[in-house]
Amino acid sequence: MKYLKLFLLLIAVLNLQLVYAQADRWQQRAEYTMSIDLNTENHQFTGTQELKYTNNSPDDLNRVFYHLFFNAFQPGSMMDIRSQNIKDSDTRVGSRIGMLTNEGMGKLNISTLEMNGAKCKFEHVGTILEVELPKAIAPGKTVVFRMTYTGQVPEQIRRSGRNNAEGIDYSMSQWYPKMSEYDYQGWHANPYVGREYYGIWGDFDVSISLPSNYVVGATGKLVKNDKHSSPTAEGKKTWRFVAKDVHDFVWGADPDYKEVVKKAADGIDMHFYYQENEDTEAWSALPDIMDKAFTYINKNFGVYPYDKYSFIQGGDGGMEYPMATLITGHRSLRSLVGVSVHELMHSWYQSTLGFNESLYPWMDEGFTSYASAEVMNHLAAIGALPGVEPTENPHERTYIGMTNWAKSGAEEALSTHADHYNTNQAYGIGSYVKGSVFLSQLKYIMGADAFNAGMLRFYETWKFKHPNPNDFIRVMEKQSGLELDWYKEYMVNTVKTVDYKFVDFNPGKKKTTVVKLEKVGLFPMPLDVEVTDKKGKKTIYNIPLRIMRGNKPQDDKSAGYEVLEDWPWTNPTYEFVIPQKASKIVSVVIDPKQGMVDIDRSNNRFDNGSVKLKKKK
Repeated sequence: MKYLKLFLLLIAVLNLQLVYAQADRWQQRAEYTMSIDLNTENHQFTGTQELKYTNNSPDDLNRVFYHLFFNAFQPGSMMDIRSQNIKDSDTRVGSRIGMLTNEGMGKLNISTLEMNGAKCKFEHVGTILEVELPKAIAPGKTVVFRMTYTGQVPEQIRRSGRNNAEGIDYSMSQWYPKMSEYDYQGWHANPYVGREYYGIWGDFDVSISLPSNYVVGATGKLVKNDKHSSPTAEGKKTWRFVAKDVHDFVWGADPDYKEVVKKAADGIDMHFYYQENEDTEAWSALPDIMDKAFTYINKNFGVYPYDKYSFIQGGDGGMEYPMATLITGHRSLRSLVGVSVHELMHSWYQSTLGFNESLYPWMDEGFTSYASAEVMNHLAAIGALPGVEPTENPHERTYIGMTNWAKSGAEEALSTHADHYNTNQAYGIGSYVKGSVFLSQLKYIMGADAFNAGMLRFYETWKFKHPNPNDFIRVMEKQSGLELDWYKEYMVNTVKTVDYKFVDFNPGKKKTTVVKLEKVGLFPMPLDVEVTDKKGKKTIYNIPLRIMRGNKPQDDKSAGYEVLEDWPWTNPTYEFVIPQKASKIVSVVIDPKQGMVDIDRSNNRFDNGSVKLKKKK
């Protein structure tokens, strides 16, 4: 009997291990039912929230954390202090939070909180509500939190608030108590100091009550819009929106919003909310252009998983949210399309793949920036952007910016948490520029066909699963057949630079020519070396890195292609032989398509006659 009990216990343990064999890929689940009643005279509101929370983790949860983002807009908050002390403060913030009066600051205070009818102990700690639970939430269990709270909409400073610079009454992002994410790395209860977000996918049912003359644009679909008096005040109406499988909810409201609705060719309902005046004339052309953008994006980056998207004038620039964006609207057509495309592309990376933007801002912003450049170039190519010409390399300016930044000495590793960069510039260039370069250089390494297929494969494999950098690089390895972990490690964990140099060009044996190259920078890369002879024939000599365990296929079909012996990254120099006499060669160029961010291109080219050839021994 003793051994039977031990055997049964062992079987139970093994079964439990099988259940959680993919323990780092579970997702918590949240179902929000919320209502907010806003007093537009004093900008204060009351709210209720019911949250059905499912613990799909293998852990007992004894406490939970809510984000209270509006509390960042108070003098002395972490956002305020950091903004006033960082070397290059965001000009939109600066010392403005510290100057807010009691009537102008943001507030979010929890009045009551219960779990399954039992009271919870909680404490407001800046922008986080720390909650001790009356009973632990066991793995696989669902509980219901019920909350009442009060708040005040801050003067518009960063992303959210009232009365923005363009006269939009309410830009309501980060307005409600939001459950923090718990994943395989534990809780992510980061205080709000001005950076990015990370959340649980779930369903939202949100009712917004405010004066009946307002027009509201929001995440989700409008399911109720009848004019009636709310229980709290006369002359109000309630707008009810429902959204499925999103990790956040945003809305904007203004009495002067014009709403334009267009069904895209792909079946998506596009909504545009803006104040119609001489500063927003470009908005009239936006629906047709974004229709074309949707078609291209769905084909090249994966299918948009929702049936609606809203472009809402508001905020302080451009900020992405599920199924919607807040963007400032006083722009030229090119600028308006640019910000609209960028924020829309976040729907693939911030919303659907759901990168942890705090830990990996370069994945969200970088992938979005890369894709946005591709989309904008496509729109130019099909004539959708008047006066804008397409370019052979839409990432050229990004490379120039990255080259200059790499030489500055101020670069910080992409592994830095978004909140902990020493400067805003290091965060911005790292996330937007180097993050974009991460992809465009990877295309150079893998080859365009494998890269493009890999991007689609990654999206389909990891949507709604919060992938990390390792998950991405593994998909690209499977797609290309190459080992690529070295590339991720150099790009993410170091600030080492790429710099290859043409060294020598001399006659070899039997009518051949010997080319010598040098690796000057500490970042190893495979090389494409283009050789052009006097007849105009071009040949690409591809030099793989040994640690790649393979090579990319031929991209440029207009030139010959030859794969050479691999280059061990430890070796500072490399020689290869061209089967032609030196006198027949016109030029030798390292990386002719400029797929690498080589920080010194002045030494990448040899033109015959520019150096004196040595005599053949």
